[in-house]
Amino acid sequence: MDALITQRDSVNEWMSRYGVRFGIYKNGTFKEQIFPFDPIPRKISAREWKMLEKGLIQRVDALNAFLKDIYGKKQIIKDGVLPEDFVYSSSGYLPFCEDIVPPKNVWAHIAGIDLVNGKDGNWYILEDNLRIPSGASYPLIAREITRSVSPVTFENNTVSDNRNYAKLLRQMLDYVNPLDDSINVILTPGRYNSAYFEHSYFAEKTGAVLAENRDLRVENGILYYLGIGGKKQPVGTVYRRISDEYLDPEIFNSDSLIGVPNIMQVYKNGSLALVNAPGNGIADDKGIYYFVPKMVKYYLDEDPILQNAPTFLPFYPDDRKYVLEHLQNLVIKDVAEAGGYGVIFCGNLSQEKLKEIHDLIVKEPRRWIAQHVVDFKDLPIIEDGKIVERKADLRAYVVTGSETKVWKCGLTRFSRTPGSFIVNSSQGGGFKDTWVIDNA
Repeated sequence: MDALITQRDSVNEWMSRYGVRFGIYKNGTFKEQIFPFDPIPRKISAREWKMLEKGLIQRVDALNAFLKDIYGKKQIIKDGVLPEDFVYSSSGYLPFCEDIVPPKNVWAHIAGIDLVNGKDGNWYILEDNLRIPSGASYPLIAREITRSVSPVTFENNTVSDNRNYAKLLRQMLDYVNPLDDSINVILTPGRYNSAYFEHSYFAEKTGAVLAENRDLRVENGILYYLGIGGKKQPVGTVYRRISDEYLDPEIFNSDSLIGVPNIMQVYKNGSLALVNAPGNGIADDKGIYYFVPKMVKYYLDEDPILQNAPTFLPFYPDDRKYVLEHLQNLVIKDVAEAGGYGVIFCGNLSQEKLKEIHDLIVKEPRRWIAQHVVDFKDLPIIEDGKIVERKADLRAYVVTGSETKVWKCGLTRFSRTPGSFIVNSSQGGGFKDTWVIDNA
């Protein structure tokens, strides 16, 4: 461990050489920056991981069942578990996806589930990411570099090997591929995307072809990759790193310059698997998050193993009354925002600002959820040559193909601001490796 700490600058330098960066495109300007790595790993015992693994599989299986139901029979609405208007008012719900059944009945192929370890010892789910969750490449490349820099560290610690993630992806991409003699493609919007490093990294590791929209064409109901010299290869699975609204300009945003015209028709006809399935945004809407424990009980007839953070839904009059009366003690989240944006810690606000939030909730109750602050654990990091403690969360990656599996690692993100609960990379946070200790 000491070797990793002393070699921290060397590790970060190697990451820079590898191109391990996080890009942000904001206000018309693209800025690429280093995603700071901290060498002190988060350690999770095998016993604790087993519990997390079981709970994560349960949650993702329930979310997959929900997506199948909500774009199909809608039994959860008919049975009164989930309000109909709450579903249809979500920006993540795509009417075009009604009655489309993806290959092998998998909607959420890759789930990024954000958790925190509370100071009470319990783990809480903060967010479900089922659209295009990113970040798995960072702990992978970090482990690869640190293993080279300090092999003795891994000889002296029984850390679970995390190098199987690409294999999990490849197995899943192959499993859902509906066409014989076809290829898998990772569809990227290009190098100015914030996660372009990850797109190219996983293309290399999984044997998939990295492609932009100009490399793909729909002909006679099949998607083709146009290779060198115009050679065409049929594509059976697209691991797309493009948001729903830009995926197909013929169906969604007609101004999209990064999508593939008519790709949704190929998907609808069953000749293409899209990873993750379009329309998944309904399941990771922060308002729908409120209902996930009920989904576990409804679809699986099981009690949830992992709990949500204590959450209130202003959509309901009783919850709205409680939220408005206790506003200064709560965190308010805009259901349509992500990346740490739209999160308001009301305890830090002036009376004037509190009144503004109060009025917004009254005006648009569907737009918000409210939560008690989960006082989650700080983890040690190195800052200016000293060990200090900062808030940290964990993004766990769950891959669903022939079965649902949890990657035995994860992305631990930490805040670089003392006392801050916002750990997102887009907000200036850093990351560290996550060690599952096999003999603990």
